[in-house]
Order: sequence, then structure tokens, then C-alpha cells
Amino acid sequence: MAKLYFYYSAMNAGKTTTLLQSAHNYSERGMRVAILTPKLDHRAGSGVVASRIGLSAEGIAFERGTDLEHLVHADIASHGKLDCVLVDEAQFLSRAQVWQLSEVVDNLRIPVLCYGLRTDFRGELFEGSQYLLAWADELTEIKTICHSGKKATMTVRVDEQGRAVQDGPQVEIGGNERYVSVSRAEYKKIARGEGSIDPMQTALPLS
Repeated sequence: MAKLYFYYSAMNAGKTTTLLQSAHNYSERGMRVAILTPKLDHRAGSGVVASRIGLSAEGIAFERGTDLEHLVHADIASHGKLDCVLVDEAQFLSRAQVWQLSEVVDNLRIPVLCYGLRTDFRGELFEGSQYLLAWADELTEIKTICHSGKKATMTVRVDEQGRAVQDGPQVEIGGNERYVSVSRAEYKKIARGEGSIDPMQTALPLS
């Protein structure tokens, strides 16, 4: 039975790597997937989904006003049967787009797997994440570790000196050089200005 899935985490937990592994698993079984990615995240090039460990795949770039249900219908009309839709950086979805993806699940019986952040650097929900948390059939946390050794659940935006940034737009594209995943306790400490944090996190060994 097709479902709407939301895989969420703090920054740098391997969400895109997990998405690309899912796409590979479908492909190995002779099944076709469509990878959707927001046009505003063009760090690897428009329409390209790339992970920090070097994996990448071509995707379909969409904008905030794109009707994703229509986009999926058009993809099927052009390329044939579709077995799964994967959405990268799903926190950037609008409320309407989350609803459209639920229509893909309910009307077309195609599973939709969304990967994204739960909260922004202020600890507030992104719009896409809010409605995925409300409407998804299954929620799964992808875990990562704070430098303190605790589970990281929050994301801090930092400046070049490692100081937490409290103001600014919710969306500001960046990676390890701007964002650090921390535990809630560390988030509170850094947000209060009690010390700084190295924005370049030490790479974890691959298991």
C-alpha cells in the first residue's frame, strides 16, 4: 500500500545519502523513481541531488509554486510507469505541495518518500516539515550526533567566528560551513552566547 513518508533530522545526518540509496534500491529491482529537488538549493547544480560523501543523481527541480501532482502526472506521461517519488530538502515544500504529494499517494497509489529538516536555526518548524509531520503516514528520525556525544536534534547557524546567528531569513542555503547539528542542551548554551562552536564538524567514520 502506498504511503507518504517523512524522514527528518538535524543537518548533516545523511538524509540525501539515504534518499540516493533508496533510489538505487528501486533501480536495482528494475523500478523507476522520480527525484524531486527544490530549485533554490543549487549547490550541486540545478536539478542535481548530491550528498556530502560524493553520491549524486539527476533530479527534477521545482519551485515553490510548482504543482507537484501535475509534475508527477507529466513525468508518467513522458516516461511511463512510476514506482516511487523521492523528495530532497522537503522542508522547503509549501503546505499546498505537501497536500499535492498526498494526492499522488492516495490517487495514483505511488509511495512518496520525503527527506528534510524538522526545524530551522531558530528551533521553529519549516512549513513543509510542519505539514509532513501532520499528514505523513509514517515518520522516521534519521539520527546524528552532537559534538557533546548526545543525539543532535537542533541546528545552529553560525558566523565565521562560530557564534550563533539569531536573526536573518529562515532559508539560507549552506552546509558544514554555516550550520552545526547539536543537542537541545548545546543549542540553548550556544544561543545564550556561552561560548562558540567550530562550524566545520569533524567527519564521522563510515561504518
